[in-house]
Amino acid sequence: MYQYNYKDQAIVDQRVIQFRDQTTRYLNGEIAEDKYRALRLMNGVYVQTHAPLLRIAGPYGLLSSKQVRKLASIARDYDKGFCHFTTRQNIQFNWPALERVPDILEELASVQMHAIQTSGNCLRNTTSDQLAGVCKDEIEDPRPYCEIIRQWTILHPEFAYLPRKFKIAVSGAEQDRAATQFHDIGLHLVKNDQGEVGFKVFVGGGLGRTPIIGQVIRPFLEKKHLLSYLEAIVRIYNLYGRRDNKYRARIKILVREAGLAEVTQKVEAEWEIIKDKLQLSATDISDMRAQFNPPAYQTDASQDTSYAEKLASDSDFATWIKHNTAEHKVDGYVAAYISLKAPDSPPGDCSDTQLDAIADLADQYSFGLVRVTHRQNLVLADIKQADLFELWQKLSALALATPNINKATDMICCPGLDYCALANAGSIGVAKEINEQLDSLDYIHDLGEVKINISGCMNGCAHQSVGHIGILGVDKKGVEWYQITLGGSSENDAAIGSRLGPAVSKEDISGVVKTILEVYVDQRNNEDETFLAAVRRLGVSPFKEKVYATH
Repeated sequence: MYQYNYKDQAIVDQRVIQFRDQTTRYLNGEIAEDKYRALRLMNGVYVQTHAPLLRIAGPYGLLSSKQVRKLASIARDYDKGFCHFTTRQNIQFNWPALERVPDILEELASVQMHAIQTSGNCLRNTTSDQLAGVCKDEIEDPRPYCEIIRQWTILHPEFAYLPRKFKIAVSGAEQDRAATQFHDIGLHLVKNDQGEVGFKVFVGGGLGRTPIIGQVIRPFLEKKHLLSYLEAIVRIYNLYGRRDNKYRARIKILVREAGLAEVTQKVEAEWEIIKDKLQLSATDISDMRAQFNPPAYQTDASQDTSYAEKLASDSDFATWIKHNTAEHKVDGYVAAYISLKAPDSPPGDCSDTQLDAIADLADQYSFGLVRVTHRQNLVLADIKQADLFELWQKLSALALATPNINKATDMICCPGLDYCALANAGSIGVAKEINEQLDSLDYIHDLGEVKINISGCMNGCAHQSVGHIGILGVDKKGVEWYQITLGGSSENDAAIGSRLGPAVSKEDISGVVKTILEVYVDQRNNEDETFLAAVRRLGVSPFKEKVYATH
């Protein structure tokens, strides 16, 4: 894990001092509301329905146990005892008092965390694959490049006031687990015909009210040119992106309206000017890769026999292993998901008690590291197979072992009307009602992979456009309604879901989801045909006919 040097620490310490002074002057009436707004947004502070919201950066989703304990103490001392993990691998607190936010930022700085550029029209947190560095299908660990990008983006003087926010995601594996094609820039580590590893660069992807799949602007980019090419893209966006209409200000609109060919020509021309000035040397890259060296794995971990015995003797443990773990590239190790989707908990929320316990488990079993997924769960990435049974027992006692990863109750869910000032409709309550409809784990497991994403407004924080089942809250004359889309995907087979039909009422939405799943079970070719494959084969018609016949 990257450790701050004295320059990094000085930056976050100085920012705390600056924001404390700015907030004090605002509270004393010395800074006007409109002036303070830009300052607080650049420090991750929103004004929401009930209280300020503080969004904390989780660079590429990697946290140390020390940082997780700090989040627990902040949840306990400054909030209402919990935090919320977001689809951008960030962490949010929903109830901090504004006058205490500088104190929170000072506490975060003490463990190398901050909230810089987690809001505002700037370069945001770079996201990545939660299985980076451990997955079997990896071409190269993307985290060193994520950190190089993080350092380039932080306080970049040219890009502090872009037309709109700008998001970058990096994947190093064959399977895209970071939704890279729905980012302003998506980077895939790939091999060219000569076997050299570089980047395939996507541009112009995004979700929200205008979901668009990113397009390839450069099929192969040498690693040494990573920063210069990113700089060229963002310069062109900064120059030509619209500032007259925030709904048309993202780079995806620029690419769509100008066309990929024209944007590419401009980017390549700009790149020719700067490419030799921002090169990454082999030493730059190797030094950063050294920050992410593999931990000290036990070479005899696969020799353990107790794991197989427990699998054979305990069906609940076997079920958890089947659904909540992923293969590891080192024999004898497994990556274990911590489900933040217990039926009675808001998706993505984690209590201070759970956070403290997770930090302890990370120290005991997984080299002191915790990862955040873009589906709002956590991962302990380096678990010896001999430790899995004990880990599962402890997670179960904490209500963190619901065996539902990538299943219908593993819903992505934004805060909705419960907290968000932008929301048109509730989302947490909808997730709760769907959980109540799907109260049989056997049924959920029979459904296989089903990704349900619920957003309370068009901003799409929960990625509803790319959910296998997407649910979008809309307001109709002060009443909450929900539009449904089917067939979306944020993975290699990226797709935007097709609208099912007219919006359905709040009272009907959970029943409609149940009906959609019943149609799938009834019409799938066999148990191996996934929900997404069935929707793509059948189209939305059979689902539409059933839903609107009964609702």
